[in-house]
Amino acid sequence: MSIRIAECWKRLQSRNDKALIAFLMAGDPDLAATVKIVVALAEAGADIVELGIPFSEPIADGPVIQRSGERALRAGAYLPAILDVVREIRRESQVPLILFSYLNPVLRYGFERFAADAVSSGADGALITDLSVEEAGPYVEQMRRSGLDTVFLAAPTSTDERLKRVVSLSTGFVYAISRMGVTGAREQLSSAVAPLVQRLRRFTSLPIAAGFGISRPEHFAELAPIVDGVIVGSAFVHCLEQHPENPAPHVADFAKWLRQGFATEPDPSGTGTAATQSNR
Repeated sequence: MSIRIAECWKRLQSRNDKALIAFLMAGDPDLAATVKIVVALAEAGADIVELGIPFSEPIADGPVIQRSGERALRAGAYLPAILDVVREIRRESQVPLILFSYLNPVLRYGFERFAADAVSSGADGALITDLSVEEAGPYVEQMRRSGLDTVFLAAPTSTDERLKRVVSLSTGFVYAISRMGVTGAREQLSSAVAPLVQRLRRFTSLPIAAGFGISRPEHFAELAPIVDGVIVGSAFVHCLEQHPENPAPHVADFAKWLRQGFATEPDPSGTGTAATQSNR
């Protein structure tokens, strides 16, 4: 596990807290803004940030993140430029950074070069959305040599044998997909996430973070008893999309609002408390 990510989990455990893991598309609305947004998120309570590498065929993403990727590509957010963004972030923040990509951009860049440049820029690891565990050996080998974490996805439909393979290749944490389908905020959580986390606990002691469809403090309250972290993507990207001129303070306020859920009891009605709703 990378030092920054390991220390992050250690700090959270010491205060009996959970991680807020925020996803952003690097380069949306532009590369310079991404630096400011990440720093603001870290100051607002985001424990880990996933930096998306835009791709022209984002098959796992819903319309919000698809639009974000299109804006980022128009802004010139290609992999070398995104690594420069990581270097700029490191001038101001030590928040753990995970590069979040489809396989094609990383494969074209080259696994060895990607790992070397990622670690030299200050990144802590990567998650390759569409890289199957059966074909991940060469990628994982290069990442291990560079001391970078490799996060893999675990789905509710995965067999136990596949979950064992996922956790054997994962470091940093395991990403538990809370529901099937593409990314996108939802009003209510899927019932599939708790059984998946229970199954993963049988095979690993790694932290487990749940993502897909999480967008409200009451989701955090519901998940806090069973997971180590909560991943929010589309809801952050939507907030950014609504405030393109000066997104950093708005995204930071949204992070603070979400984190309130870690300090509250689950709301059985699913409607949220008056306190959390009024701060949205």
